[in-house]
Amino acid sequence: MTVTIKSLEIAVPPTVLVQTEARDVFGAQPGLTRLGQRLVRTCFDSAAIDTRRTSLAELSLSYRSDNPVFFDAESGNMLSPSTKTRNDIFATEATKLFIESARKAVDACEGIDPADITHVITVSCTGFFNPGPDYKVVRALGLNASVQRFHLGFMGCYAAFPAMRAAKAFCDADPSAVVLVVSAELCSLHVRTSNDPDTIMGSSLFADGAAAAVITARDLPGNAPGIQLDHFETVLTPVGEESMAWNIGDEGFEMVLGTYVPHIIDDHIVGALEPLLAHDPSVAQMAYNDIEHWAIHPGGRSILDKVEAKLDLSAEQLVPARETLRTWGNMSSATVMFVLKHIMDQPFRGGNERICSMAFGPGLTVETGLFTRVGGPAAPGAESAGGRAVEQSTDHGTVRAPEPDAVPAPAGV
Repeated sequence: MTVTIKSLEIAVPPTVLVQTEARDVFGAQPGLTRLGQRLVRTCFDSAAIDTRRTSLAELSLSYRSDNPVFFDAESGNMLSPSTKTRNDIFATEATKLFIESARKAVDACEGIDPADITHVITVSCTGFFNPGPDYKVVRALGLNASVQRFHLGFMGCYAAFPAMRAAKAFCDADPSAVVLVVSAELCSLHVRTSNDPDTIMGSSLFADGAAAAVITARDLPGNAPGIQLDHFETVLTPVGEESMAWNIGDEGFEMVLGTYVPHIIDDHIVGALEPLLAHDPSVAQMAYNDIEHWAIHPGGRSILDKVEAKLDLSAEQLVPARETLRTWGNMSSATVMFVLKHIMDQPFRGGNERICSMAFGPGLTVETGLFTRVGGPAAPGAESAGGRAVEQSTDHGTVRAPEPDAVPAPAGV
């Protein structure tokens, strides 16, 4: 019996943040020191992000409000709303993304109707409300009132992995189970102006978005592409507990992100992969760059740089992660699901295309998954080596290998 992601869909809010415009706004805030201004320019320019999405329409330069809450377009000043104000917006706007992505995933799954869903797992670390997003999804999609509901809250960027692992466990225990996993994050709710490097880093990276997956062991009709969930592992690095954290402050959630995080990942990534790859000796004996696909959470450009160099991966193998970062930014737990969708939407080369996936978060926690890409029509003339197609048209836009860039990169999470 195999447990498979049968459909994977994304949803983003309509307001687009252009990175260069956001940089200029944050760099012009009153109270910034000269060092703060330099950090803004460095972090925003080296983040390898072109655009991000936000649920805050007033962050758009074209938006005007008589009673601005986050950004006063007339003065150009960022404002400091309370955590309650931010969380109230989360309850409204995150619900929209939870529902939209969940509905798209169910509609896209051939052979599955809303009545077939047996479990709902929702994920978020950027807000709280109750009845929560799990309840909202059940009501909005007309799921059975007896659906088992679970919410994973405040875990951080790696939380999609515990959600998928729980879905697999439910399906392993009951082969008829159909699990809907939905992650939605409104990271932009917590941006603020500051001279603090961690705060500036977050302002340069974080964005809003949602992703939803239908996961089941059922044998469904059709030959749509899917991702078989093979194995998961969790590793806590021996250092780094103080280097990455996510705390609740009076004016939103506060990120702690030490500049040493990429170095910690560089030192411990091989050890974190060992228990995962040990599940499949045929994969464990392969060179890392012979594993077809790598779905890395793009917490920041420097993390991707460290992973690519340490594992000797090709530039093309990091394209799904880098393109997700470039187009959407860091959406915390939802981001790695965007990367998986990027891989899932590529032309299928046939055979067993393996995927090694990982994400990093507070702890410092490294979550890993070993998957197999299955189904879908084979692409005529496609190369057999995974991750080698330099340019393909997908729902994420044109996939392209990144250009070399010597600008120092922000750490990211």
